[in-house]
Amino acid sequence: MHPSIHALTHPDKPAYIMAATGETVTYKALDDRSNQGAQLFRKMGLKTGDVIAIMLENHPRYFELTWAAQRSGLYYACISSKLSASEVEYIVKDCGAKVFITSAGLGAIVDEMPALIPGVKLYQVGDASAPYDSFEADRAVMPTTRISDEAQGSDMLYSSGTTGRPKGVKPKLTADAPIDAPLGLVSIANGLFGINQDSIYLSPAPLYHAAPLRWCMSVNRLGGTVVVMEKFDAENALALIEKYKITTSQWVPTHFVRMLKLPQDVRDRYDVSSLKVAIHAAAPCPIPVKEAMIAWWGPVLMEYYAGTEGNGFTFITSPEWLNKKGSVGKAVLGVIKICDEDGNELPARSEGTVFFEGGGEFEYHNSPDKTAESKNKHGWTTLGDVGYVDEEGYLFLTDRKAFMIISGGVNIYPQELENLLVTHPKVADVAVVGAPHEEMGEQVVAVIQPMDWADANDAFAAEIMAFAKANLSHIKSPRRVDFMAELPRHQTGKLYKRLIRDAYWGKTGSKIV
Repeated sequence: MHPSIHALTHPDKPAYIMAATGETVTYKALDDRSNQGAQLFRKMGLKTGDVIAIMLENHPRYFELTWAAQRSGLYYACISSKLSASEVEYIVKDCGAKVFITSAGLGAIVDEMPALIPGVKLYQVGDASAPYDSFEADRAVMPTTRISDEAQGSDMLYSSGTTGRPKGVKPKLTADAPIDAPLGLVSIANGLFGINQDSIYLSPAPLYHAAPLRWCMSVNRLGGTVVVMEKFDAENALALIEKYKITTSQWVPTHFVRMLKLPQDVRDRYDVSSLKVAIHAAAPCPIPVKEAMIAWWGPVLMEYYAGTEGNGFTFITSPEWLNKKGSVGKAVLGVIKICDEDGNELPARSEGTVFFEGGGEFEYHNSPDKTAESKNKHGWTTLGDVGYVDEEGYLFLTDRKAFMIISGGVNIYPQELENLLVTHPKVADVAVVGAPHEEMGEQVVAVIQPMDWADANDAFAAEIMAFAKANLSHIKSPRRVDFMAELPRHQTGKLYKRLIRDAYWGKTGSKIV
């Protein structure tokens, strides 16, 4: 279960294909380039447990970098290309990255980074310009032989909570773990989803997200071929399914919504009958959307619920879901425990916090308090979601991870935006919530209590939006600004945010505030 094995048995088979350009990297080329990358990392003095940071668009060199790090025993922190320079700076410094790899294609942020991360080795893929060195040029002079001290590395992805800065999820590494050591997700990919060396897998999402990155690399471990979309386009996705006879794919509900909104004659134009599995997760899928997709593609949709932390995993097929509409399935990793605020297990159909017992262990890098908060008195772990299980063990999620907003499959954490907006001189108080959005699932709404109620107007709303976009990435900025004369706070200062959020969702009488 490693690309190096498939490089020996099927050297000319495509490991991955870039959809827009058709650039194809074979297993032999991937093995050679990842070996050269590993040799370069060792020449630089990097050893097992060290960290490199990768901030790229969906680039042809992406997997050559991750597999080079994986076989070197390194952590590879994959950073969103949509963040601001200060956000990237925080992650690079927090994870302790010794190397930062990016591309000129990301624009101005690339020019800002060198001054923010002094002492970190700077590389660019593609056309490199000072102070960045060319990764390909330095790699090209290295031997294609394997390094003598190979060890299995891992991704180190940042999964922010609801307060403060993002948190890095850092799995434990051992210096003697072989690079092809079994991984739970690979077993799930093969055992539950049927991914194998015959699979042709379409990846329509940014590779810096946990699911696209891990699923693509699992396909490579199993010897299949990945087709990478540089950017999602609804009709193009259908065209690629037909062109490459895609058998397996991974989506978020926003992708489904956009494909369903295509004119019927466009939808009917493409043959999607090769699809055997359409995996989806990352955000709640509206029941009518999933019903429409099953009616269109057939019973090939397979849903799971899991997190970057890897502490549990649920799974449900289309036939099961049609009998349990709204469920995210039964546990296949860990045991689901629904608990009250004191950590006591609740009976079936009782709503509470979703915990997993006996799933994967994790810790948040440099955040022992957050790690502790994720566990209850039994040692069971949670991502903070709320839901219930029925008598047959099927999980139904009824709430978000402590007000996290999921827009188009992207996790957006309100506290960071709240912390910024409250510094505006005209803002007395602020709450950021998710409100329903037909296409994106949710949109970011900033509810502002102005210092002067006379400022509660369209001009001030536009000023707030511009202020946010000047200081944070656009995906975290509000798409809507509303005003309240006074936000609902307890005398202790606690904000009853749920009362605000529920108003947008047409809910009343919320029990949890």
